[in-house]
Amino acid sequence: MKKFLTYFTIFIVAAFTTTLNAQLFSGTSKVGTTAAQFLKIGAGARAIGMGGAYSSMPGDIYSVYWNPAGIVQGSNPMQVTFNHAEWIADMSYDFAAGAIQLGDMGTLFGSFTSFSVPEDKVRTEAAPEGDGRVWDAGSIAIGVGFAKMLTDRFSIGFNAKFIRESIWNSSASGFAVDIGTLYRTPFNDMMIGASISNFGTTMQLDGRDIQFNQDPNGNPDTGPNNVPSIYEMDKFDLPLTFRIGLSMNVLETRFFRATAAFDATHPNDNTEYVNTGLELAYDETFFVRTGYKSLFKDESEEGLTLGAGIKYKFSDQLKISINYAYADFGRLENVQFFDVSLIF
Repeated sequence: MKKFLTYFTIFIVAAFTTTLNAQLFSGTSKVGTTAAQFLKIGAGARAIGMGGAYSSMPGDIYSVYWNPAGIVQGSNPMQVTFNHAEWIADMSYDFAAGAIQLGDMGTLFGSFTSFSVPEDKVRTEAAPEGDGRVWDAGSIAIGVGFAKMLTDRFSIGFNAKFIRESIWNSSASGFAVDIGTLYRTPFNDMMIGASISNFGTTMQLDGRDIQFNQDPNGNPDTGPNNVPSIYEMDKFDLPLTFRIGLSMNVLETRFFRATAAFDATHPNDNTEYVNTGLELAYDETFFVRTGYKSLFKDESEEGLTLGAGIKYKFSDQLKISINYAYADFGRLENVQFFDVSLIF
């Protein structure tokens, strides 16, 4: 089995080296050059409260976003969750997911992400207060994935996603996969996680907003007139992200637990940065969290995060988890996250 894991790891690294070198390690920040930016919004109030240092955290359903290999390293037969955040400038972010363990076969999961912009008036040069029409924009991602323990300490997970973005009468679609691994070391059960998110196709806008009628010679009295034409739209990569993280229980007693986590992140459209987080738990029922996002990231507005949560056990077959997180965004003020999970 050790030889298999070695060969498998070499295969994964070799398969992705060429593309990652071109898209991820280009040496420039490339800010604003990728589509589907909503995919970069972190999911889960627990994860946000810990500063987004979550790629090595095991067993939580929000692993399906941060590192799909983490979902299988837990004892919960079934989980469902819903996360909501009022994003910057009155935009709305929602994430929902569900997972079910299939015994030794692994864990099957699905997720749905929605990001919406409120309706606004269509304003033109001739009608700066609106011309009677309205427009809006929105994005969705639908994912289905699978994770499996390859040994008693090592797991791997995959997540395939359909992505669609729309603005007024135009839209763009694409497909992506997330791949992750998670290893529980013999050293105090320290976790080491690594994931690649949003490895997929490019996205290109299409729709009737880019269509127009063209008069090739600019003279309505000669030549062909009103020739159906379209604007040539560019293609944009998805926000490919590579994460590697460590987490460990630095304190563990009968009633108290303290877990520290660290993530190093390299996106294809910005500079590298580090997330750090800490969770304090009392009797695995009450939780407080803090973290810091985007350390060393150029001109970042993100920073301090705080969070709290409660997990209540109705019975051996049902628990409910409620979490809250606050994320500072500097000049953009802050964003607050709420999530509710049912654990069966």
